[in-house]
Amino acid sequence: MLGYRFTKYLAHKDLSDTTFDQLFNVFNELLIITGGDVSEALSWLTNIDKQYNITDGQYGMGDFIEDLKNKGFISDKTPDGSFEITAKTEQNIRKNALEEIFGKLKKSGKGEHKTNFTGLGEEPGTDRRNYEFGDLLHQISMTDSLRNAQINHGLGDFMLTEDDLEVVESEYKTQTSTVLMIDISHSMILYGEDRITPAKKVAMALAELITKKYKKDTLDIIVFGNDAWQIQIKDLPYLQVGPYHTNTIAGLELAMDLLRRRKNKNKQIFMITDGKPTCMKQGIKYYKNSFGLDPKILNKTLNLGAQCRRLNIPITTFMIASDPYLQEFVKEFTTVNNGNAYYSSLQGLGNLVFEDYKRNRKKRY
Repeated sequence: MLGYRFTKYLAHKDLSDTTFDQLFNVFNELLIITGGDVSEALSWLTNIDKQYNITDGQYGMGDFIEDLKNKGFISDKTPDGSFEITAKTEQNIRKNALEEIFGKLKKSGKGEHKTNFTGLGEEPGTDRRNYEFGDLLHQISMTDSLRNAQINHGLGDFMLTEDDLEVVESEYKTQTSTVLMIDISHSMILYGEDRITPAKKVAMALAELITKKYKKDTLDIIVFGNDAWQIQIKDLPYLQVGPYHTNTIAGLELAMDLLRRRKNKNKQIFMITDGKPTCMKQGIKYYKNSFGLDPKILNKTLNLGAQCRRLNIPITTFMIASDPYLQEFVKEFTTVNNGNAYYSSLQGLGNLVFEDYKRNRKKRY
């Protein structure tokens, strides 16, 4: 009898990926690193192609650039004729970031996250109860109601009364308003470590998640350096670090102002940073101190954390630095706010953001 024969497994190249697909995947990554600079990304891609021989005699970089234009991923219709990415590419980058960081969502159940509260919600539940005045017609379970009528009145003299009616409870789904704060101070690229690119990927993935899966939620994105300002989702691929200090105070003040305008009861702030507050504005001047934790800046930051707590706005801080004294600052800030803190590596940042967002959507503050 011939049994099984085992041989060494040899991985085969995925023939489904064309040369364009391979180049395009790398090109998207380079666009995030270069802040959406098409020319610089193509220059880097050309050097990578020389090293790894992605193209061949049949398909070259010129063909790739032409395909990018024909497929609507880049455009040269600028005043100076330079290339720029299109809205199609911006959305594609966000989609890729979502799949890379939150890929495990594909294994989860259908629908949105729900709370443990019932009432006039939007998602039918499994619980049944007697009809009450004010219940809507679509909530009535006709099968259960007809069964009750047969039991209560019999088949010979069939009738359906109000006492026979049963309704299906609906589950109340929360709506959450989130402000995502991203540190763009100079330290985000210091010491040979690129921290801004993973932060951008997380922001783009979170934006894609909310706009596609939780359409009734809101997401506002703030960047903070010497000052703080709001950016749009479409601006994320172009985000770059500046020669800035860290004005956490300005970021928190702007976040609170944005959340005041939101009517949702559930509000939260996510802050991605790698450093301590080193700057605050006094009138038209900046007060700066990069040497240690300045009490003047620290106290103002802690006061804003406490103010958010009184307004029922939890702050989740994702600290992507491991300095002990910085972790002590985050610990103190988290205590006064009664929020959450994570001391994350760059690789685990995306999963932490998603898990905290998912958990907070189940709360009613």
